[in-house]
Amino acid sequence: MPRAARSPGPPWLLFLGAATGLALAAFGLLETRSDSQALAANAAARVGERTIRRIAYERVLAGVEGDRRNPIDEATRRRVLARMIDEELLVQRALELGLAAIDRRVRGELTSGLIDSIVSEADAEPASENEVARHFEENVNFFSRPGRLHAETLFFSTRSDGRRPDASAKKRASEALTRLRQGDETSQVEASLGDVQISPIPAGMLPATKIRDYVGPIVLRALEDLETGSWSNPIASGSGIYLARVVDREARIVPVFKEVEGLVRQDLRRRRGDEALRRYLDELRTQKSVVIDETLFRDGG
Repeated sequence: MPRAARSPGPPWLLFLGAATGLALAAFGLLETRSDSQALAANAAARVGERTIRRIAYERVLAGVEGDRRNPIDEATRRRVLARMIDEELLVQRALELGLAAIDRRVRGELTSGLIDSIVSEADAEPASENEVARHFEENVNFFSRPGRLHAETLFFSTRSDGRRPDASAKKRASEALTRLRQGDETSQVEASLGDVQISPIPAGMLPATKIRDYVGPIVLRALEDLETGSWSNPIASGSGIYLARVVDREARIVPVFKEVEGLVRQDLRRRRGDEALRRYLDELRTQKSVVIDETLFRDGG
């Protein structure tokens, strides 16, 4: 009787991913070998001109061990290293074929891996309490909630297909403003003189950025300069004229540092990472010649 086919082992041992190997090569988990034929103390294996560092092997092994219930035996440890060697062989061949230069997916993996490495190095030392507090003070506006407005508008179309082509928008807006300042109800004035607004401002408190989405920046600027309860002069904007009023307003809310300390730390980490990446790229630009075709930016170029 023929012997049963031997199981090839768990699927995770078959493919560790060539893209991951490329990323590892990018930020130094793979190193060039020394002149000595013997393995260095920090090396797990050597593949051609490259060594697989022991720390890289131990990290992969720890990940495998975390997915298993039973302790890892020698056979499993050997299979893990064998798959890493297979991966390195594929990575080296991919680099020889130039895939890192022509394959956008591989380029993306390499870029992401290197960026993660640079950012993680920048965050190696946690920010001190003084640094976090200073970051909050220097960027207090970023962590504050902006003031909100409860506003309303009337609209008067200047288009020829408006529902009142017999009267100009400017004239109707002027008449409406007079009635509003005399105390007439807004709904009555709008019904008799105004036009339908495609996107009226919803009732209630809204941040300025949301109000801008409904009426545009010109009307928003007029609202921000108005006293609460007062109607604006006619505002020409887009395809019509607006009258605007601030029903109520809420001042900017500055939080107490302790309430947002977690957000401050997170933002500080992000900015430190961004700065580290920018410095790294600036340094690379001093080491490599970069030539740009300026005709790309000329009109008609």
